[in-house]
Amino acid sequence: MCLAIPARIEKLLLKDTALINLGGVRKEISLALVDDVEAGDYVIVHAGFALQKLDEAEALRTLALFAELAAVDANGSSS
Repeated sequence: MCLAIPARIEKLLLKDTALINLGGVRKEISLALVDDVEAGDYVIVHAGFALQKLDEAEALRTLALFAELAAVDANGSSS
């Protein structure tokens, strides 16, 4: 299973790269597949590539769901 996750662009680096923040983890990614992004935007990231720009509200909802799943997992619940 593949998982693409929302991440906030912290800083644009070279022409097609950016520094993102994934829950406190900073990572350099490629922007070669997306256009018109800037610092503060949210993108969907998979395997080191931004796949598309994402609305901030949708990104925050998705991140909240991931946090909820992590909390359930941390409490030892299983499906």
